[in-house]
Parts: sequence; structure tokens; C-alpha cells
Amino acid sequence: MERRQLLKTSGAALTAGLVGMAGCSGGSDDTGGADTPQSTDSQSDSSGSSSSPVDGTTVQMVTEGGEYYFDPIGLAVDPGTTVTFENESGSHSSLSYQDGVGQASTTRIPEGAESWESQIFTESGATFEHTFETSGTYDYFCGPHKSLGMVGRIVVGEPGGPAEGSMPPDGDVPESQTIVDSGSVAYSDF
Repeated sequence: MERRQLLKTSGAALTAGLVGMAGCSGGSDDTGGADTPQSTDSQSDSSGSSSSPVDGTTVQMVTEGGEYYFDPIGLAVDPGTTVTFENESGSHSSLSYQDGVGQASTTRIPEGAESWESQIFTESGATFEHTFETSGTYDYFCGPHKSLGMVGRIVVGEPGGPAEGSMPPDGDVPESQTIVDSGSVAYSDF
């Protein structure tokens, strides 16, 4: 019985890894935005060479069965907060909806806000951090799984900007005011 469970678990992990890697072969740049560095972003592998600040909040990037998602899917933070995107399982990245970033063809972050683009992480525990300075509503996506609806929303301070009042083109997220009212919205609750 243990061997059967091990084979089942290994097969599921291999399948998820292959599906995630298949998404990596598209037009996404795997450099983590190295040609456009931003002083508010940092990345680390699973060795933990970069740690989350005490005032930060973590968003998990998850592959579970046939689902690919950010958890929480909706998050409210104050301006100046650093959010850590942590790869829990699968192959994921975090990119802002800023026309020209990754596969984004529309801008869904506040005017004057810094965009971000992480590399694609394949190791569990790998992280990427971005500090949100400008108030408003930010929509973002996973490069390999954008077409599968892996999107999220962060509201910094008060809702506003081009993402307000509509859904991202690749999936659904909670309404901004719902996020603000609850502080965060878990994927399982959405």
C-alpha cells in the first residue's frame, strides 16, 4: 500500500511539474526582469538567501491537482508594504499587468506605480518580493499559467486605478472593496 501511494504521489508531482514546465516554454522571459531591475524587488531560491521583512505579507503560488492559484487571491496592504510571493508547489512567477511586462497587453496597476516581473520559480520555497508604494488596485498573473486563470489582486491603501471596477482579462478576482473589508481573501473562499 505504501508503494502504491508513493507511486501515485510521485506521478502527480511529475505530471504537475511537466505541465508547469510546458507553460514555461512560451514567450515569457525567464530572466526575472534582469534587463529592467527595480530597487524594490528581490528574489531568492529555497536556500533562503533573502528573507521577508517583518511587516511583509506572503502570497503563496500553488499547483494543486489541476488548479493553479495565488493564495490569498486578494490582499489589502498599506502603502510601503513589502509582499513576498512564495512558490509553494509547481512552476510559477508573479508579474504585474503592465502593458509590455511578460505577456501583459493591458495595464491594470495604478498610474505611476512600479511594475514587477519575477523569474519562473521551480523550487518550493523560492521567493520574490515587491514593495508597493503607490495606493490603488493592482492585478497580477503567473506567466506560465495566465491562460489558465492564475491571477490575483492587491489593494494598496484605497481601491483605484485602471483595474478598479472590472476583472483581469485572464480570470476572476475578488472585488477591491471586499478585499479591503476583509484584509485578505483566501483562494478557497473565493
